[in-house]
Amino acid sequence: MNHPQIIQGGMGVAISTWKLANAVSRAGQMGVVSGTGIGIIFVARLMQGDPDGAVRRALAHFPDQTVAQEIIDKFYQPDGMAEGQSYYRPPMWTMTPPKFLNQLTVVGNFVEVWLAKEGHNNPVGINLLEKVQLPNMASLYGAMLAGVDYVIIGAGIPLQIPGILDAFVTHQPTKYRVDVHHASPDDDYSVHFDPEENFPGITQTVGELKRPLFLPIISSVVLAQALLKRANGEVNGFVIEMPTAGGHNAPPRKYQLNEHGEPVYGPKDDINLDRIKKLGLPFWLAGGYGSAEGLRQALDAGAQGIQVGTAFAYADEAGFEATAKQQVIDKVLNNDAEVFTSPTASPTGFPFKVVQLDGSVSDSTVYEQRERLCDVGYLRHLVKNDKCKVTYRCPAEPIAKYVRKGGDVEDTVGRVCLCNQLGAAAGYGNIRPDGYEEPVLITSGDDVVNIGQFVPAGQSSYTAQDVIQVLLSQMTEMA
Repeated sequence: MNHPQIIQGGMGVAISTWKLANAVSRAGQMGVVSGTGIGIIFVARLMQGDPDGAVRRALAHFPDQTVAQEIIDKFYQPDGMAEGQSYYRPPMWTMTPPKFLNQLTVVGNFVEVWLAKEGHNNPVGINLLEKVQLPNMASLYGAMLAGVDYVIIGAGIPLQIPGILDAFVTHQPTKYRVDVHHASPDDDYSVHFDPEENFPGITQTVGELKRPLFLPIISSVVLAQALLKRANGEVNGFVIEMPTAGGHNAPPRKYQLNEHGEPVYGPKDDINLDRIKKLGLPFWLAGGYGSAEGLRQALDAGAQGIQVGTAFAYADEAGFEATAKQQVIDKVLNNDAEVFTSPTASPTGFPFKVVQLDGSVSDSTVYEQRERLCDVGYLRHLVKNDKCKVTYRCPAEPIAKYVRKGGDVEDTVGRVCLCNQLGAAAGYGNIRPDGYEEPVLITSGDDVVNIGQFVPAGQSSYTAQDVIQVLLSQMTEMA
């Protein structure tokens, strides 16, 4: 198979939208949609009135039109949202999710991938997080119904994903073992998903699905070897992510902080690409490779190409809220942009990169003013309590509630509600009943300071095509 040289990264909640992925794929590279939280975003678009008709256009192609119509009837508001109206919040995910939550997640991912693939025949991928385990099966099934070509998953060790993809080819029911704190080796906690149970008759309606290629995101040779040895199905390549990449980073091998309070990465965190090459699978380099020279270096190192997130995140087609996007671009053009790798912001415990921006949650005043609330729950931890039951808690939820569930108060310090704040960054900040509107949090790689290279002379913004043109410029010169 002819793999693309450039993979557009899967960023945040609704930053890697179908519009961005479609533009990148149309240009001959691989666009990627973010499946994280897309069920909520999908509903929000319907509530906003779906002004361009794209969501309803995709829904018309969903194989179970009864479910599609139920969703339209429930959420579509032809005149848009009333002033001060809150977005719908579905039930939070548990190990026994209601049928409608599964259906909503399947359909939301179908819509996003279908629109990304509309009008061209080039590959489209979907990005998910292993740390957000409970929705993943429904997300993958929806993406496969829409014909997704690649599945890219990081933030954990996704050993079970290949087997799930294999099962969904023929619509077989399957399960996903989930991580539960304090579980014993004999415990087997799993979430189950049955396509026929959620969409009766789907097997006959659709027939056999295409099995997408699976590219786990890794940060070490050891992890690559473990996936090849222990995964329950075929691994088709790797995205190798350096610690300068945006969003969540793998923690350093030797954990220490610098004078600014950021994790320090050293020689032990370097990746031996010669050993990666010997594994015999295509790989892409990510984190700091978002330039023409970066692409050339990756190819010279034996890579298939590069994954680029930050550069595409600020393109016109990307999903960042317009004002926040322009503020960051302006900071870059004024040589005033700064990214802080926070050891505490993410409830997952992974280091998380945060763009420093006035009025955002990176501002300590804004952070302190926000009353803690957990009403989305994608990053909640599953915990086996002293009664041998599974409970759900998040270090970013109200502190008293977290401690009451057995958590340590130290774990709550500096935690950010990424579910709400990243949604706000994409323009879907929820308004609470008391009128409080969720503030934004912007995450980007260290490479954000270099995105000025994509802004055409005399302009203050750029497109996905501008990014691709710059990235391929050295290749064009050598042709």
